[in-house]
Amino acid sequence: MEELRRRDLEPDPLAQFAGWFGDARTAGGRLPEAVALATATPDGAPSARMVLLKGFDADGFVFYSGYESRKGRELAANPQAALLFYWDALGRQVRIEGGVERVSGQESDEYWGSRPLGSRLSAAASEQSAVVASREELERRVAGLADASARPERWGGYRLAPETYEFWQHRDDRLHDRFRYERAGKGWRVERLQP
Repeated sequence: MEELRRRDLEPDPLAQFAGWFGDARTAGGRLPEAVALATATPDGAPSARMVLLKGFDADGFVFYSGYESRKGRELAANPQAALLFYWDALGRQVRIEGGVERVSGQESDEYWGSRPLGSRLSAAASEQSAVVASREELERRVAGLADASARPERWGGYRLAPETYEFWQHRDDRLHDRFRYERAGKGWRVERLQP
């Protein structure tokens, strides 16, 4: 694998991420927007799951979920999280950590309206993370919905505002290249980390 050097990095971690995300899309891997989301309970018990990145900009990284799901309850009690992107074909991963808040209702409504009907029906019918007796019960709930045009109040978006980024590049000798960006005033401090 190629070397990642300090001089190769963008000064802004968002620009660095955008470049690597574009490379992941070009590489043709399945779901380059798939990302592991790690949250924790108020007493520190961790949990992780895969979500799909739906957007990113200077304000942060956006994903959607049920507000009453396990992740939603954990974020309500402890609004800190970590994201981990892993692109095997490129030998790269990116870790991003920071505070999380809900996106506006308007932003959630706009994204809801852009989703395929089946995805809206599934989200409207499901009380995410709650126990259900059977698959048939879920299917009955979906079949019983007359409409899925309105976003349920229990569902919407979250935005993680980065405080740190870490860019990791695989090296065949296991002496991987790692660089961390940390907020420093209005800018970013960049440091090489040992593998």
